[in-house]
Amino acid sequence: MMRFIRRFLIGRPLHNQEMSHEKLPKWQALATFSSDALSSVAYGPEQIMLTLAIPGLLAYGYLGPVAIAILILLAIVTLSYVQVAHANPGGGGSYSVAIHNLGEFPALTAAAALFADYTLTVAVSVSAGTAALISAFPEFIPYEIYIDLGVLFLVLMLVNLRGVKDSSTTFVYPTYAFIFGILALIGVGIYNAVTGTVPVIPAESMVKQQLDWSLFFLLLRAFANGCSSMTGIEAISNGVPMFKEPQVKNAAHTTFFMSGMLGVMFVGISFLIMHFHILPEENITALSVVAENIFGRGFMYYYIQITTMLVLYLAANTAYNGLPPLLSILAKDGYMPRYLGARGERLNFSNGIILLSAFAAVLIVIYNGDTEHLISLYAIGVFLSFTIAQSGMVVHWFKERKPWWHARAILNGFGAIITGIVVLIIAITKFFYGAWMVLIFIPITIKIFKAIRAHYNNVAEQLSLSNSGFAEILALPQATNLVIVPIASPTRVVAETLRYARSLSENVIALHITTDEVEGCKIEEKWSAWNPGVKLVTVYSPYRLVVQPVLDFISELEIHKCNYDYITVIIPEFETKKWWHILLHNQTGWVLRTLLILKENVVVTTIPYHLRK
Repeated sequence: MMRFIRRFLIGRPLHNQEMSHEKLPKWQALATFSSDALSSVAYGPEQIMLTLAIPGLLAYGYLGPVAIAILILLAIVTLSYVQVAHANPGGGGSYSVAIHNLGEFPALTAAAALFADYTLTVAVSVSAGTAALISAFPEFIPYEIYIDLGVLFLVLMLVNLRGVKDSSTTFVYPTYAFIFGILALIGVGIYNAVTGTVPVIPAESMVKQQLDWSLFFLLLRAFANGCSSMTGIEAISNGVPMFKEPQVKNAAHTTFFMSGMLGVMFVGISFLIMHFHILPEENITALSVVAENIFGRGFMYYYIQITTMLVLYLAANTAYNGLPPLLSILAKDGYMPRYLGARGERLNFSNGIILLSAFAAVLIVIYNGDTEHLISLYAIGVFLSFTIAQSGMVVHWFKERKPWWHARAILNGFGAIITGIVVLIIAITKFFYGAWMVLIFIPITIKIFKAIRAHYNNVAEQLSLSNSGFAEILALPQATNLVIVPIASPTRVVAETLRYARSLSENVIALHITTDEVEGCKIEEKWSAWNPGVKLVTVYSPYRLVVQPVLDFISELEIHKCNYDYITVIIPEFETKKWWHILLHNQTGWVLRTLLILKENVVVTTIPYHLRK
């Protein structure tokens, strides 16, 4: 039954030879990797407006210049990440660039920053999708968190567990439907603005307070919030191996198309916000107000709201296609648990998908699904990884010295300086709004990475064995073994266990822990009558403990053993026919096995006896 449910939810296992069928053409890759970046136009321009509307609308007129500054930065970062894809066709993005060109610490910093960014991408995207839903249907407000978690686990996680091909096929149509809706919105909106009787940009949207230090700080914060629209640009460079051949060329073309589309939509929405002089409204997004002003509460309004909701939910899919492959590379390098580097039944990194879902769920619950608070944590991680990637590319060009390497190094160096300044801006302007948490999270994560690597190094050092060492161990005299069989009473299970024990060693002890001396004597009499040829040792436990006396008995043997190299404890157990029968029996054997494994030179074996009824 469980197997049927598993197959129904995530599909049949895929053969290794089917890996080529999981590669993506450009049109599918665009929907798979760009949903995060493209969907950010639903909240990026709004975040600029929300910040500039704080001081009594006296800074509203700076919305345009801030949007243009972000557009220029988008162009620089796009050119940089196209070069990252060319330099690292194996994927890994910022981490791969840094580990090959800058060393361990910058690489781990980039990995930790991307881990934070991708987790926040999922949390922000899901929360923003629900915000779009409740803007159109306010009756869902009380169920916001439940909707968030339902979409996270029952849609995003399950669809991604089905594999790259299935997830891209599922998500491609909503993404293109969203692109069509936003372009239609911008096109109709600009046409109405140009041909209408009201000013293209009304006077109230052009109000600018004289620039001073306090306003300059506010503009920097608006810029930092608007930069959340650029998250996801790096995703394609992380997932180059997922493209069809020629992989690098297809990845570069997809990056250019994604960034061009993002730039058009970002500037278009920013223009419409200024044209209609949109102001903050509780539980209503700016995009919802723009759509209502252009189309009214008709079909196109609900089309845009629903496709926006869907693409915001699916924007999290960018993280699902970016972080698990990155975690797999980290796992292969020894900085994350090895199981994160293994592909699952559907040829995806299923353990990484589950880990990402769990972390995102924690963030959603902690911040109560509040998009604005989550965005306060956003962007610093991705811009830090941008800076590290571009710095690494400068070193890469100096090493490679290919044609035009000077120009490329200058471009990446300029990009590193600009994005480094953005990191400082975000860290300063958002510090008290939550950025301090990310700045603490990254060093802690780096420490965890290094601790994992140190553990794997220690394990390798202790388990490594040369050919001569292997021969020396095999040449040692045959090891002696004392076998202990804990029993409750003479039963068929015990008899089978003793038979197996005697095949291992002639030195076998049956150990009985009794909580009642009278019952203990009865067991001894039954044992004597049974006469199995194995010594029975009875230990009285006046405090009714069972597991601890066994552990104490073995500890005493360990202290005084002189003639035995190993102590083997064989635990007889019967396996019930039906799952609910387990609830009717204690789990003493399981507890004992778990505790004995921790002892040195003690071997633990379980003999299962399967009941037929």
